[in-house]
Amino acid sequence: MLGQVFNLSLLQNTIRTATPLILAGLGGLLTMHAGMLNIGMEGMILLGAFFGVVGSYFFASSFMGVVLAVVVGIIIGVIYGFFVIELKSDEFIIGIAINIFAGGLTIFLLRSIFGVKGAFSSPGIVSLPRISIPLLDQIPVLNTIFNNHSVFVYISWVLVVLTYIFLYKTPYGMWIRAAGEYPEALETVGVRAKRMKYISSIACGVFCGFAGAHLSLGYLTLFTENMSANRGFIALAAIIFGASNPIKTFAAALLFGFFDALGIRLQVVGIPSQFTQMIPYLMTVVILFIVAKKHMMQKKKVQKEEGAIQ
Repeated sequence: MLGQVFNLSLLQNTIRTATPLILAGLGGLLTMHAGMLNIGMEGMILLGAFFGVVGSYFFASSFMGVVLAVVVGIIIGVIYGFFVIELKSDEFIIGIAINIFAGGLTIFLLRSIFGVKGAFSSPGIVSLPRISIPLLDQIPVLNTIFNNHSVFVYISWVLVVLTYIFLYKTPYGMWIRAAGEYPEALETVGVRAKRMKYISSIACGVFCGFAGAHLSLGYLTLFTENMSANRGFIALAAIIFGASNPIKTFAAALLFGFFDALGIRLQVVGIPSQFTQMIPYLMTVVILFIVAKKHMMQKKKVQKEEGAIQ
């Protein structure tokens, strides 16, 4: 029984299920650094998944599906930025509004455009290309785990490194971090904090568009209602667990992806799906509890040290 669950396929599925979390996490940590907690990533991923299918189906091109998913992500990113940055609206309320809007809009358009309820699948949907790395073909274990994945699996790994370099090695990354921590100081050197916040919000939309496109064109080749399945919230948990660091967020996303894949594999041995689907969410709650507990202990330690000094 254990051999049916804990095998190379589990690691392969971990990489696949973690990819949308990685992509969304990279976008969300940019807005986090800019001082905005974007819980609207769930809706952004869902819209990216739907319009990825729309673009792929009507243009017979997975590339156009990705383009359309990204365009929609940018639009939602601008809208989120406008309400939060310009109108000073509560970021949580705007995020929830985006999630509700995305859920309703995709259901409406699914029925209006494709004339179906629940799910849309068609041979006309062109899936994302899968990459085969020649050298890995010679190594059976590595070939099973790392080869023949959707192109976004490999792109996500590259984006983790590029995002880290961008945040910590470039002026724009420093300005984005300053926009969230010291906006007044940033303004004094002639850089508009609002501009940096908009850039981070738009970039988040792009990353979530990638995540949605991977979900509907790479992970699966169809669209189902609410197929983002709370991945936006799990990505947010990965950001918090990873302290908004791209490398640590990547590791956290892999951890959550592992538990998601584990839940899927447990169904193979006859465990009801109602229980296995709970696993990633239960682990999210447990890990967030550990992070919160650690933060409280650190806070008490600092207060104790300050009291001793006084």
